[in-house]
Amino acid sequence: MKKYNRALNISCAFMLSLNLLFIVFVSYKLVYINPVFFSLFRVITVVLFFSLAFKSKSLTIWMLVSMMAGVEFGYDCPQLAQKIQFLSDIFLRLIKTVVAPLIFATLVNGIAGHNDLKLIGRLGWKSILYFEIVTIIALIIGLLAINISNAGVGLSMPVATIDPGFAENSSHTWSDFLLNVFPENVAKPVLDGNILQVVIFSIIFGIAVAKLNKDNRAIMLNFTESLAQTMFKFTHLIMYIAPVAVFAAIAYTVGNVGLDVLSGLFKLLLTLYAALIVFLLVVLFPILLFLRIPIKKFISAISKPASIAFATANSESALPSALESMVKFGVPNKIVAFVIPTGYSFNLDGTTLYLSLACVFVAQVAGIDLSLSQQVTMCLVLMLTSKGVAGVSRASFVVLLGTLSGFNLPFAPVFLILGIDVLLDMARTTVNVIGNCTATVVMAKWEKSFDLEKAKQFKND
Repeated sequence: MKKYNRALNISCAFMLSLNLLFIVFVSYKLVYINPVFFSLFRVITVVLFFSLAFKSKSLTIWMLVSMMAGVEFGYDCPQLAQKIQFLSDIFLRLIKTVVAPLIFATLVNGIAGHNDLKLIGRLGWKSILYFEIVTIIALIIGLLAINISNAGVGLSMPVATIDPGFAENSSHTWSDFLLNVFPENVAKPVLDGNILQVVIFSIIFGIAVAKLNKDNRAIMLNFTESLAQTMFKFTHLIMYIAPVAVFAAIAYTVGNVGLDVLSGLFKLLLTLYAALIVFLLVVLFPILLFLRIPIKKFISAISKPASIAFATANSESALPSALESMVKFGVPNKIVAFVIPTGYSFNLDGTTLYLSLACVFVAQVAGIDLSLSQQVTMCLVLMLTSKGVAGVSRASFVVLLGTLSGFNLPFAPVFLILGIDVLLDMARTTVNVIGNCTATVVMAKWEKSFDLEKAKQFKND
């Protein structure tokens, strides 16, 4: 059996390597490869990987194989692939129903259950300090990457223009963000999917519960504990359809956008992915090494939420899995319940890196030379405006257009980015999730409450 498994692993790695090699040959027209043979070869590779998934029975492996199958299906059957997006939409809708009650239950239980209001205050200022330091580094890496690659130099601007209504409503000020922090009522943030407002309401509600007498507090704690456990079980049920959702999302993306769009914008795509990898290797992983966190176990812990985030390009879809994985990894529930939801608005490492990179890219395409002082000023503006991305409709593009407007940069080059934005979003969303998981470990170590033995024994379901 071990020999069979080893042979299967080697076969999968070999076939994947050949496929990547063939793709390079075909893309650059180095060697002619019969299209029918190439399609058959790719299908055989996908079948082999499905055999590997059946053997491992790991949800993460299933999602990775589903990504490969989605790329193949979207490439060979683009018209049909464009009609199956509803499968991924069903998964996202179900996951979004979990987010608000899960945040509410875990935060209230974490605050009132330990009756330690000073902890919330400490976590608050420590988290914000950590978030800001990491955000500054992400912005600097984004600027360095785009200035080194010059990905926008030489690209022609599209003739199309952005919808005027979009441009007029793209401004996003710091005061707007502050106002958006506080909910108008209980139902609206749940309806709008505004995570930060749910967090604020839950924190205040948790403090109020902590002030109750022992009997009444016990009733509320039993309720929130049961609600949290129910939401985790609910998530487990939903995760059974995650591979199907991943397949549909990737197939739709490839079928709709195609792989040809990468040829003209490959440099920008490569620049962002390289910058995000540098951020992970130079910033986040050294932090974990400094804190003496078992890296292999941490990678195992984040594999499921990160793969969900990458496939769906949606941070909310990975939130339940991230919450559960980090608690199993040894981070106290009270820290996880506070840091991750808060980080969804204040610690978007991948998005802030992308925004600094995208602004300079637009200037390069337009032939505008931004000075060092202008780029630094732009970073300072993005430090403030990017904080509201999670609670604003059309997310990072709203902030991007608002920043471009503030620096009198043209909107037209944004259409170049729109062509591959879904591929960019997959990467930056994944880094957002990894960054927030890292933040929970940092806070747990700072509070001297990280369970190292639990982390060393971590195993994925």
